Amino acid sequence: MDFSFSPEQERIREAILRLCQRFGDEYWLERDRAGGFPHDFHKALADDGWLGIAMPEEFGGSGLGITEAAIMMQAIAESGAGMSGASAVHMNIFGLQPVVVFGTDEQKRRMLPPLIAGRDKACFAVTEPNVGLNTTQLTFKAERRGDNYVLSGTKIWISTAQVANKVLILTRTTPLEQVKRKTDGLTLFYTDLDRTRAEIREIPKMGRHAVDSNMVFVDGMVVPAADRIGAEGDGFRSILHGMNPERILIAAEAVGIGRAALRKAAQYAKERVVFGRPIGQNQGIQHPLAKSWMELEAANLMMLKAATLYDRGAECGAEANAAKYLAAEAAFRACETAVMSHGGMGYAREYHVERYLRESLIPRIAPISPHLILSFIAERVLGLPKSY
Repeated sequence: MDFSFSPEQERIREAILRLCQRFGDEYWLERDRAGGFPHDFHKALADDGWLGIAMPEEFGGSGLGITEAAIMMQAIAESGAGMSGASAVHMNIFGLQPVVVFGTDEQKRRMLPPLIAGRDKACFAVTEPNVGLNTTQLTFKAERRGDNYVLSGTKIWISTAQVANKVLILTRTTPLEQVKRKTDGLTLFYTDLDRTRAEIREIPKMGRHAVDSNMVFVDGMVVPAADRIGAEGDGFRSILHGMNPERILIAAEAVGIGRAALRKAAQYAKERVVFGRPIGQNQGIQHPLAKSWMELEAANLMMLKAATLYDRGAECGAEANAAKYLAAEAAFRACETAVMSHGGMGYAREYHVERYLRESLIPRIAPISPHLILSFIAERVLGLPKSY
């Protein structure tokens, strides 16, 4: 069993870290202050061909696995870009897996190359205000009318909807009371985001100001049937193909932001002198940082195990969820420890760790709560009765 990276994987990590050097701490500090999507960062990754790292080569991608994508996303977060940098390209990596798996050849040729080249920006619209994580209860309607569907309803926490021209959207085509199984009756589309039929309201939030989050209100948006991914009513199965990769990537990003915080804290602890000695000489500073390093590295191993299983085509639901849980918790503790290690300066924006702490809450909350992951492991791994 070998936990080291291959030469190709090492090259991916090194290349991403070099690219990210062009977008340093001050760049992300300004994006956090002013908001606004990091278009130049997104374009730099697109120009170098990174947006299609896990997409098929025949459509302009690199044809690599989720393992390589996770290495890339971790390097972005670890560079200091944090969740702002990672979220700017996150959708490209996992979001269109349903198109890759269930799309027709015509759909793949039409939909994938513009996203890989950076000409298209896509958002991912599943969550609804009164549904949360109970996806089978979605009410957002899609009604068939000839060769089109007409979409109406509300979505929430839709990232990048302010800048996206495309949307991957899960809808209900059969009323819930008419389906045999609660996972039936949902249909997935990848289509143009028609702003004449969609009102998009940005949600003010505590962190990740460079990447918008939104409420999206849709009223009568016409979508061609040619933009339906998979069979009508089979959208829940289709969307599942993006869920495990998303958890793996979120775990990788969480480890990355935790490492960035530890790097800042260790450097400060070596330089900050109090009572005639660097504070990093004190075990009260050393031990929490050392503990956080161990927690992050352990979570990283679970993430790599999950990614490897996914790329082999093996079952990885437990590992992907465990990786997301462990990495998110470890990242939060690392960022909190980094702030405390800075003392009062940890609360100052110029030292960056307060931004990491705010952003570290994202992988704890999304795309699934830690509580549901614990319930999932209890039920699916330990065989305990379902609690919800």
